[in-house]
Amino acid sequence: MPQRPVSIADIARAAGVSHPTVSRALRDSPLISADVRTRIQILAQEMGYTPNSLAQSLQTRRSHTLGLVVTSIADPFFTDVMKGVEEVARPARFSVFLSATYNDSEQEVAVIETFQRRRVDGILVASLRISSNSEERLSRIKVPTVLINNEANSGGQVLHWVMVDDHLGARLATEHLLQLGHRAIGYLGVPNRPRSNRQRLEGYRSALAAVGPAGPAGWIALPPPPGAPEGEGARLADVAVGQALLPQLLAARVTAIFCFNDMVAVGALMACRARGIVVPRDLSIVGFDDIELAPYMTPPLTTVHQPRVQLGNLATQMLLDLLDGYPVQNQILLPALVARSSTAPPRAEFTTQISSEEGTR
Repeated sequence: MPQRPVSIADIARAAGVSHPTVSRALRDSPLISADVRTRIQILAQEMGYTPNSLAQSLQTRRSHTLGLVVTSIADPFFTDVMKGVEEVARPARFSVFLSATYNDSEQEVAVIETFQRRRVDGILVASLRISSNSEERLSRIKVPTVLINNEANSGGQVLHWVMVDDHLGARLATEHLLQLGHRAIGYLGVPNRPRSNRQRLEGYRSALAAVGPAGPAGWIALPPPPGAPEGEGARLADVAVGQALLPQLLAARVTAIFCFNDMVAVGALMACRARGIVVPRDLSIVGFDDIELAPYMTPPLTTVHQPRVQLGNLATQMLLDLLDGYPVQNQILLPALVARSSTAPPRAEFTTQISSEEGTR
């Protein structure tokens, strides 16, 4: 016959105190002396007492749960963000519910609405694809929500954000290639993260504009956007994007490529290897994120470091502060370039060729 769980009443009888005294002691209430709190907590542990989370949630009106929405569990970027979320949530005794939405904006908002119906205390959303329709729906969410690597213009008090300066990161990557002597630098982007893709593309363009006229349109390779007639490309995984679009940039005769993220760079490296292109002798490649795999690629990948775990830490702490009624401020974190072996000066014949073409413009 299964043993009945130990209750607060059992502890009260064993300790010779009232039921409210035990309840307060287990919650570390300052209304109970420190000695009594310690004695009751030790007794509860010895008796094998397990708190009833449902009863606690009814008393505190909190479920001690957070919802985390990510684009994909396969992307190493989100793995590190999740680690950062857990590092803060667990010590605060919050459980985290995870849902992946795979770049579907309708599904992302639907998941957030479901989390609200499930009575989570707060919601964290990584890389939300905000549309005018989804932002209007998000404005009706009454659960405190923090966006990771995105921002919202709802004007409300519910949505807050923590993000990395994508524009600066792209400039650092492109300036690194310029300092190595490259002038024909391509950008390899994605279609399904519009805000960060736009910011990184603008950072790339601003770095090139600082040294000369804009390059040809062929230096920028983007898959068709969602909804376009060729929209199948919008559903490609990032590695497949890198593989599929590399030939376009090779045809444009670039000597270096800045990739939207490290997974796109992985695809570009794979495509180079399949074509006998040696990186960085024939082509320099830079990524963005600095995932754990980056130093172990062949060659080790030059990339822009995002403090991914810190993003998760700060976003979760911001959410907990909101739940406790503390004021919070949106935050922008700074990226940093990590130079490795996938970048080098362009080959002499390419440098001569590009200089000659620039002189004829």
